[in-house]
Amino acid sequence: MGSVPLELSRREELWPAAGLDVEQLRKTGWQPQPFVEFVIKIHSRCNLACDYCYIYEMADQSWRDQPKTMSHKVFADACRMIGDHARRFDLPRVDLVLHGGEPLMVGHRNLAEFARTARALLEPITEVRLGIQTNGVLLDEEFVDICDRWNIRIGVSIDGDESGQDRHRRDRRGEGSYSRVVAGLAQLAPPDRRARLFAGLLCTIDIDNDPVRTYEALLAFDPPAVDFLLPHGNWATMPPNLVGGDDATPYADWLVAIFDRWYQAPEVETGVRLFESIIALLLGGRAASESVGLEPVRLAVIETDGTLEQVDELKSAFAGATKLSCSKQGNPLDAALWEPSMVARQIGVDALSPTCRSCSIHTICGGGHYVHRYSADNGFRNPSVYCADLTALIRHIGSRLLSDVDTAKLE
Repeated sequence: MGSVPLELSRREELWPAAGLDVEQLRKTGWQPQPFVEFVIKIHSRCNLACDYCYIYEMADQSWRDQPKTMSHKVFADACRMIGDHARRFDLPRVDLVLHGGEPLMVGHRNLAEFARTARALLEPITEVRLGIQTNGVLLDEEFVDICDRWNIRIGVSIDGDESGQDRHRRDRRGEGSYSRVVAGLAQLAPPDRRARLFAGLLCTIDIDNDPVRTYEALLAFDPPAVDFLLPHGNWATMPPNLVGGDDATPYADWLVAIFDRWYQAPEVETGVRLFESIIALLLGGRAASESVGLEPVRLAVIETDGTLEQVDELKSAFAGATKLSCSKQGNPLDAALWEPSMVARQIGVDALSPTCRSCSIHTICGGGHYVHRYSADNGFRNPSVYCADLTALIRHIGSRLLSDVDTAKLE
């Protein structure tokens, strides 16, 4: 119990709370970019007990103090806060992602009311794109009908085939969840509804699962997109199968196998966000991703009690890492833009460590996911704990692109 205050006090001694001069940035004329994506935690508990979960199984246990379900009043207040922010910055659209825990635990009636409220309060101000990220276990016909009525795009988390899914994604009785998720995904089967509502699949990487078999198991659900997530870890708490200072690249090796299978397919089978982002950056384009690149992060999280926080993956670093100390005067979103921890996510190359800035691919890698840079010694100004893996993956993708360009020239 005494470790939490210690962590919180140390946060003020680490970068960016210490070392990032926000006032100096103001003097130079730098301005933050407003938030355009909002993760709203409508339920703080989950019906699964995934052993890698950053919310329930890692450093920050603040979920225990949160109300289980967001009240209608808190949700409406959150929408008004977002609407005021959108009006102030003249935002043409905002994305609201209903999240948890497991958001479908709010029940059918509450989900419908939340969607109705969001559209009623925000659509007079800006375009609203609603989404929900679910583990799929509770996804039934009535939930899909609600999503269809209110145009809520559905993303589902699943880790591959049955053995890959059930190794980690079990319920509190220890039973696997695969068959229930498959049944949930079947609710999206009608082609017209699938095309409109199915946002894609989210897969957390486990290198003990066969990579190509995992990818092909996900393809069987005909997803429009797949996102592969590196397990959350950092220099203080190493991810599975990584050793600090080791030059091995187990995660790159795993992803390269999928990339080659995906890239060599005779026709496009699905989008893979990580690969597409790296390709876009290698070709001189832009990629809106937290995992790679240097684009400003413009996302805020609203907890079930209405508290405004940073991206919740930071809970994997230390207790209190998501907390903000915004003034209670004015719109908290406007104030949060000037928090050092938020500014650090928007200043691009200036947030990178000297090691990263001296690297030839730093504009592609972008230092990796901010969460994966944490060290108990100096905060978040470090290379990613996945530095070797990201380097190997980017260089492999770059070499494949270059080979194709050279071949095209010869033809």
